[in-house]
Amino acid sequence: MASTSSPTAGGKESRMRLRNLLPNLHLGYWTPGPLNSLTDVPGVRVHTQEIFADDGNVNTGVTSILPREDWFDKACYAGIFSFNGSGEMTGSHWINETGLLHSPIVITNSFAVGAAYQGIYEYTIKSRGTTKGTVDWFLLPVVAETFDGYLNDLTQFAVKPEHIVKGLESATSDRVREGNVGGGTGMICHYFKGGTGSSSRVVEGFDSKGEPKTYTVGVLVQANFGRPQHFRIAGVPVGRILAQEADQAAESNAGIKMAREALEKEKNRKDGSIIVILATDAPLHPVQLQRLAKRATVGVSKVGGYGHNPSGDIFLAFSTSNEVPVQSESVDRLRPTPITVDVIDDSSINGLFEAAADSTEEAIYNAVCMAETMVGNQGHTIEALPLARVKEIMERYS
Repeated sequence: MASTSSPTAGGKESRMRLRNLLPNLHLGYWTPGPLNSLTDVPGVRVHTQEIFADDGNVNTGVTSILPREDWFDKACYAGIFSFNGSGEMTGSHWINETGLLHSPIVITNSFAVGAAYQGIYEYTIKSRGTTKGTVDWFLLPVVAETFDGYLNDLTQFAVKPEHIVKGLESATSDRVREGNVGGGTGMICHYFKGGTGSSSRVVEGFDSKGEPKTYTVGVLVQANFGRPQHFRIAGVPVGRILAQEADQAAESNAGIKMAREALEKEKNRKDGSIIVILATDAPLHPVQLQRLAKRATVGVSKVGGYGHNPSGDIFLAFSTSNEVPVQSESVDRLRPTPITVDVIDDSSINGLFEAAADSTEEAIYNAVCMAETMVGNQGHTIEALPLARVKEIMERYS
């Protein structure tokens, strides 16, 4: 059933990231990292894989993230913010309880959470060399999802645990692939083809000795939310203009009108979602990371997200700076024992907040700009954002 060739429509427009389309566009005051990607944060590794069926009805995938090389024994401090909770992120209770992330992160479709959960366990058993019949460690897998049922036949349960094992074994520090890839393969954003996007910012600061130091904030999104009339690029109402043009086209074309009405009905029933993963090498403690995760909301809202009732908008931030020992058998659990960590002074955190918001905004743009038109389940078609027309609109407003 599975294949690797994407079911895209003919006559494709060349895809590019937003900065390549609009080089002079202002997207905040902080400079992107070398890759402008989540993997600009040292040690973070990512893999994206797509799953298709020959009949065109299965269009889904998996995004796999390793927060650091030794994620098993050395936890990252982490924090979660739920902008709207109509979605799932497993392991979140434990992160809220302890402020610790010591699991890979997998993002996929809504019906694949179980397979992804099992896959993380299978990968851990394999990579840890666990003796058959014995598990002497603790792990709550972190799996997040968004709904791709308009373009993907969820009843096929195409994602299997072996996809997760492969993804985690193949994760690299390369720039994250974007558009119709990974868990974002079958996603829709503001009624255009959505998917996976990433961005980063570098913030100048100081280390604990007062010496100059730069910190990176990287973001990965699985974008599957929003209405066309709400879509904005740097404040320009691009979505409203394109929606008006689409309405005019539908008046003279019954096929276009029917397709738009079908999509509208589907999105009224289940309005997408967005998962945002934020990583940083700045030494933040769990409460600060909750606050950083909240700032993803600013980026989502600048693009045009409102956190509608059926949307699962869940954001996870983690820091690779401090290494918190877990799985240790040498600790006396009845004798309190301190560890030493660095933390950022709260009064100096604003640059990181801005970086989180701006990186989230740009990551969503990259997801939509890189995504291609897809013909999916039952012949449903979602068009790519028309980049040439977007450039014309933006140049007119500038």
